[in-house]
Amino acid sequence: MDEKPLPSIFELTPLNEAFRTDPHALLDDLRTRCPAHRDSMSGSIVFTRYGDVRSVVNDRSLWRDPLNADESAVLQRRFAAAFDPSVPRTSTTSILMLDDPDHARIRQPLAQALYARVARFKPEVERIVDATLDGLPRDEPFDLMARFCVPIPIDVIASILGVDHDRLGEFREWSEGVIQSLNPFATPEQARQMETAGEALNAYFTESLADRRANPRDDLLSDMVKLQAEGAELSDDELRINLSALLVGGNLTTTDLIGNAVRLLLLNPGELAKLKADPSIINAVVEETLRFEPPVDVTGRIASHDMEVAGCPVKPRESLLMSLRGANRDPEVFDEPHRFDVSRKHKPHVAFGGGAHICIGAPLARLEAQVALSRLFARFPDLRLADPDAPPVWRTLPFFRGLERLDVVAR
Repeated sequence: MDEKPLPSIFELTPLNEAFRTDPHALLDDLRTRCPAHRDSMSGSIVFTRYGDVRSVVNDRSLWRDPLNADESAVLQRRFAAAFDPSVPRTSTTSILMLDDPDHARIRQPLAQALYARVARFKPEVERIVDATLDGLPRDEPFDLMARFCVPIPIDVIASILGVDHDRLGEFREWSEGVIQSLNPFATPEQARQMETAGEALNAYFTESLADRRANPRDDLLSDMVKLQAEGAELSDDELRINLSALLVGGNLTTTDLIGNAVRLLLLNPGELAKLKADPSIINAVVEETLRFEPPVDVTGRIASHDMEVAGCPVKPRESLLMSLRGANRDPEVFDEPHRFDVSRKHKPHVAFGGGAHICIGAPLARLEAQVALSRLFARFPDLRLADPDAPPVWRTLPFFRGLERLDVVAR
């Protein structure tokens, strides 16, 4: 009998119902049969073993900008389809897709300001979480995603940026719209929504940056304007596009991290009991969620030189796709990888990628998840799934894993 064909990159997204239902049935098989898989549909080599994935994402000599990819790298090139050579690359592309020296020039001051804010932001995150909890209904089913997991990250980043409270509604709407910038398979309608939201957000940041120069506040926008004045080489275009990217990447993935964690804890009452007995293990709970059910499926790099990965020769400009999800369940690294275990002996996961492009929002995502989960279960220790037998409703956004809804009852 002929061996079944290897899955294409399209089949390794939630657009494929089989992958959406159980991604690891495909990823385990791929990791076993062909851990370095040349996928003709994407024009990329797909890696699924932890060792290979970690070595590639940590290799600072590799490129990230899709313009550096060979023309055959069709998936990567889709992100560069609207490239206009007459416009500076940094005016249209965030650090997510930039290489050095521009990547380091822009990321360093942004990270400096963001991390300083995150370090002292826990009380504000607690205030936002508590206010959100105050609005949840009791003793009747409701969607925790819509009422808790979605608004918290948006409200947190809005507070960090300094968005006026009376504009939060608009800000939330724009945030939802620009998420489609992460979808390489966006429909024309989704692309229009993204463009409209992006234009509104760009106008908002233009107005806000001008305001902060005249009237500084205690917020990230004022921090960035101050760094500009002190000599940081950052244009307003670069600020706008990277603040928007921070908003897009951070909101979606943190929403999914919180939602995935709540679902896992409710499905694994023994693990939830460990958290209730010892709230200090919340860090371990978040890290195990990131390993077991990370919000992001893959990350990419582009070869800058001849190399070999997993015995596979790689030529310059070839596209490399690393399955973060597959790597985080590699049995060569994690004992019983398909078991959710908050007491697991710590080994570093790759949910946030690595190297020069490790997720800039990781410290904020961790803080938000730790506070949200701790306070949710402290406030509602008897929280339960509205229907424990109902199958999960996963979103279909390619390369991300998060719930459309999570119906619960709080008591």
